[in-house]
Amino acid sequence: MIVKNVFKAVMAAGMLASAVGLTLPPSAERSLSSRNGGGNLVFCHFMMGIVGTRTSSSEYDEDMRRAQAAGIDAFALNIGADQYTDAQLALAYKSAADNGMKVFLSFDFHSFGVGEAAHVGSMIAKYASLPAQLRVDGKVFASSFVGDGFDVAAMRTAAGIDVFWAPNVNPGSGSDFNALDGAMNWLAWPSNGRNKAPDSSRVASVGEGDGIYFAALAGKPYIAPISPWFFTHFGPEVPYSKNWVFPSDFLWYNRWREVLSMKPRFLEILTWNDYGESHYIGRLDSPHGDDGNSKWSHGFPHNGWLDMAQPFIKAFHDGAEDPKPYIKEDKIVYWFRPTLKGIDCDATDTTMSDANNSSGNYFKGRPGGWESMRDEVFVVTLLTEPATLTMAVAGKTKTVDAPAGAAKFSIGMTPGDVSFNLKRGGNVKLSGTAGMKILDYCPCGIYNFNAYVGTIPPGKPDELLPAGYASIQNGLKVSSCSPRG
Repeated sequence: MIVKNVFKAVMAAGMLASAVGLTLPPSAERSLSSRNGGGNLVFCHFMMGIVGTRTSSSEYDEDMRRAQAAGIDAFALNIGADQYTDAQLALAYKSAADNGMKVFLSFDFHSFGVGEAAHVGSMIAKYASLPAQLRVDGKVFASSFVGDGFDVAAMRTAAGIDVFWAPNVNPGSGSDFNALDGAMNWLAWPSNGRNKAPDSSRVASVGEGDGIYFAALAGKPYIAPISPWFFTHFGPEVPYSKNWVFPSDFLWYNRWREVLSMKPRFLEILTWNDYGESHYIGRLDSPHGDDGNSKWSHGFPHNGWLDMAQPFIKAFHDGAEDPKPYIKEDKIVYWFRPTLKGIDCDATDTTMSDANNSSGNYFKGRPGGWESMRDEVFVVTLLTEPATLTMAVAGKTKTVDAPAGAAKFSIGMTPGDVSFNLKRGGNVKLSGTAGMKILDYCPCGIYNFNAYVGTIPPGKPDELLPAGYASIQNGLKVSSCSPRG
C-alpha cells in the first residue's frame, strides 16, 4: 500500500505491520441487491494517494466502468490526511455516480490519528448524501485501514447520521467489536504471523484469520479479504524501503474457491491499484504517479486476474459455490514471474545497499520470503465444456484434461517462450504465446518477483503512461531497462 506525501513516512514502518465499460444510469439509492440477489457485496480497495494529481472526474471513468462491468459493487477509497484528498474525492464520487458505481470512504489510520474521531465523523457526513455513496442496511458505509483504539462512539456523534462502521481492526488488539457494525481483515496472504512469509516456525493461513474474525464478530458481517499477489522492492532510493514477498502462486484461484464456500456477506479485493505491492488488478494505464514501483510494474499487466474473477464474483453474488454456470466462453488465464527465483542479480539489484529498515521488512537482494515461491507457470482454464490443454515452456510440453468450469494447472519454469493450445474434439479452440518470455537475465537489473498475467485470447494492450514510469531510473544500476525481454 504505497501512496505519496504524508504516506511515505508510513512506508518505513510497513503498512501491514498491524496486523470495456458497462454504463448504468446513476441513482442515489440504487439497490445493489437487485444486481446480486442475496445482497452479498464485492468491494475493491482503491488507493487515492497514487492518483492525487488527477484533474477531472473523467480520469476515474475507466476505473469505474471496468470495475462495475466486472461485478464489483463498490470501491473502498483509501484516503489519508492529504491536501488533495477532498478534491480527489469530489472527482471520484462524481465519476462513480456517472457510471453507476458505488464508493465509500476507507480511512487510513497510518495517516489519520485514531484520536481524530470528530474529523472522521464530519468527513463521513460530508459525502453521505452524494448519489454514489454506498449504503448498507440503510446506513452510510465506511471502513478503514487499521485504526485500533479509535473512538467509534465519538465518530458517530460527530457524523450525526447512521453509519455502518466496518473497519480493519485487530481482534487481538483490545478493540471493542460490540461498537462495530462489521469488520474487515487485511491479512489476505499466508504469512508467519509476524508480517513475513511463512517459514519453518509458523504458517498462518488466510483461512486461519477468517476464523479469528468470525469468532470476534459473533454473527456481525465480515469483510473477507482476497488478493492475487504480494511483492514489493523499494530500495534506498526512497525513504520507505522494503523488500519482501508473500507466497501467492495459486492464491487468487484458491481463495476464490474458499470464499465461495465460506459465504461471508462481504469481500474486499486487495487491491485495484497498489502497484507498489504488486497486488493490483486494475490497468497499468489508469492515470497515476510513480512512487518507484515502475521498476517492477512496468510491462507487467494484471488484467487477466480481473477476467478470471468475473464468474467467481457472479457466483458470490448469487450465493453459489461453483463458478461453472457463469462461464459463457472459453478462456485461459496464466501468470508467472519473469525469472526463476534462484537467479543472481546481486551485482545490479537496487536493494543491495543499506537502507532504512524501521519496518523490519527491508532485505538486501532477493526479497524476504523468496524461498517460499514456486518456479512454475500458473494456469487457470475457464471452459464451457471439457477440453485438452497443452502447456509448453521452452519447448517442453505438458498435456492435461481440463474440465468444464474453472480449473488450475501448472508447468515448471525454464527460460524461453511460454505457449498454450486448447483442443476439443480434435479441433483447436484456443492457441497462443504468452506476451512475455521467461528470462535468463535480470530485467532492469533487479530481482523482479512481480507476476506477468495474460489471457488466451489476449486482452487489450496495457502499458504505463509516462507519469506512471517517471521514476523508473531512480536507483537503477543498469543503463537500459527492458522489463519483458
